[in-house]
Amino acid sequence: MHKSLSEIHNTVPINQDKNWVKRLFAFVGPAYLVSIGYMDPGNWATDIAGGSEFGYKLIWVLLMSNMMAILLQSLSARLGIASGMDLAQACASHYKKFINYTLWILTELAIIATDLAEVLGSAIGLMLLFHIPIEYGVIITALDTFIVLLVQKFGVRKLEAITIGLISIIGLSFLVEILISQPDYGEMVLGFIPSLENRDALFIAIGILGATVMPHNLYLHSSLVQSRKIEKTELGMAQAIKFNTIDSVVALNLAFFVNAAILVMAAAVFHQSGNLEVDEIQQAYQLLYPILGTTIAPILFGVALIASGQASTITGTLTGQIIMEGFINLRISPWLRRLITRLLAIIPALFVILVFGSNATGALLVLSQVILSLQLSFAVIPLIHFVSEKKLMGKFAIKTFTKIIAWFVALVIMGLNFWLVYDTMIDLVRDSSMLFIFKALILIGILALVVLLIYIIFEPIFEKIQVQRKYIHKLFDIDDIKEVKPFNKIAAAFDFTKSDLKIMSHILRIANKNATLVLMHINESAGANVFGHEINDRETMLDKEQLDKYKDKLQSYGYMHIECYIGYGHPVQGLSQLINQTQSEIAIFGSHGHKGLKDLLFGITSTRVKDKVHVPILIVK
Repeated sequence: MHKSLSEIHNTVPINQDKNWVKRLFAFVGPAYLVSIGYMDPGNWATDIAGGSEFGYKLIWVLLMSNMMAILLQSLSARLGIASGMDLAQACASHYKKFINYTLWILTELAIIATDLAEVLGSAIGLMLLFHIPIEYGVIITALDTFIVLLVQKFGVRKLEAITIGLISIIGLSFLVEILISQPDYGEMVLGFIPSLENRDALFIAIGILGATVMPHNLYLHSSLVQSRKIEKTELGMAQAIKFNTIDSVVALNLAFFVNAAILVMAAAVFHQSGNLEVDEIQQAYQLLYPILGTTIAPILFGVALIASGQASTITGTLTGQIIMEGFINLRISPWLRRLITRLLAIIPALFVILVFGSNATGALLVLSQVILSLQLSFAVIPLIHFVSEKKLMGKFAIKTFTKIIAWFVALVIMGLNFWLVYDTMIDLVRDSSMLFIFKALILIGILALVVLLIYIIFEPIFEKIQVQRKYIHKLFDIDDIKEVKPFNKIAAAFDFTKSDLKIMSHILRIANKNATLVLMHINESAGANVFGHEINDRETMLDKEQLDKYKDKLQSYGYMHIECYIGYGHPVQGLSQLINQTQSEIAIFGSHGHKGLKDLLFGITSTRVKDKVHVPILIVK
């Protein structure tokens, strides 16, 4: 089983100092990365819509959603610590292939919906503060893909620190906004009493729920907690679960403050002034100055919006990697994975803006959060099943009382969603403008999801959970090894750096004196890319001389069968061709990476060559 987010897995040491605060600080971070998803631009749209239309009356939805989020994120952290698997890996290890792939597709859709909110939020922020047309802002957001990946290379603690900084900017901005807007605190208190005036309130409440309790965060949290180098003992895991629960409570309550601040500001500024239909971020920004009479309010609003979009991009990047590797065991370059996800969000955003205008972005943001809410049950129910299973969790399986609370939360989520689905189906049937075939397809899709959800709920009754830790491969017996053949032809790729010495030392370790050694180097110059093997420039001559020196050195150690080859152009294609043409039986590489942005653009040569050849590859770091 591969490690979840292997590049940061088990990389943060835990301070075992007797000082309780110091030990807690070592665990602080994952919940803050998760919490940013609870205050992304999608939340802003639903909070503003709820506050402007219904005043303070939907604060209780935010509170309820936050309490649900704390419970579910704590369960997610527990799963990652006790089982050593993230939620996607646990699903892949347990469900049948068809169910697993369906859950993966649904989760991908949820991430695209999340990314759509981040794209629109950042683009709107750029438009409001710097007057950049929103369609250009949407395109600019593709660039933050590379910024996030560059930051990630500095380690998870740096990533967490940057995220906490962005959260601080958002929190302080809205603290000032509340002080300026002067809300009615008596009405605010009454807003904690549950009520839903009408169907519009239900739609916004479900949007708030989807924007607050986000399905992709359950996958993310179960992976991020594994970045800590905890002791794999009962005491060590118990400590990790306790401190991560504290981390979740603090971080998510800060997220609740931000969401409540947005709704309260909308209620105090727009609802009180009679602007009941402010459901777009642009409207909110434009009305803040005329109503409040100060320029600092809209500026802080725009700054917080951009900070929110950028911080949310970090979590989207990580979650996309987790679910693709966890559900279908597919590992691709993080920059490519991120770029695909971002493009899938940019395309619908651009389409809506160009066809319906920038005023339609508010409805699109709210719709994205409703999609997230509909997908939530497909993450929550498997999570509850897994953390309840003693075979998987051992002594850390949740107790009966926690199970009851968790299932109550799941039923509330499902109940609200079924209510929304029922209303949607009724509207579809009555809508005379929509073609019958489209109505039929939508209804069939909804019914299929309902059937899938029912199956997932009752699946443990039909088939007992048997999650094995080494879940990718089945156990089987193997025959005795009757013959061990040495490598007769060994290829080595040199880049004429200090790492070549280590490559040579490995050749001496594994090659017998009768083996044929194939020494390779790729000329990547501009001329080599154009003219290939026909080029005969000075660089090529020097490359050949250098390989001859390597040949002489190896011959001095008694290796007489040595072949030297110069390839031309792109190293991946060149090395792959040489390995295949020479019929080498194993290839030795240095790590052959690039630095900084080049590594993001071109990846690691040895990693890409392995997909083009059919021999083992030894990578010398």
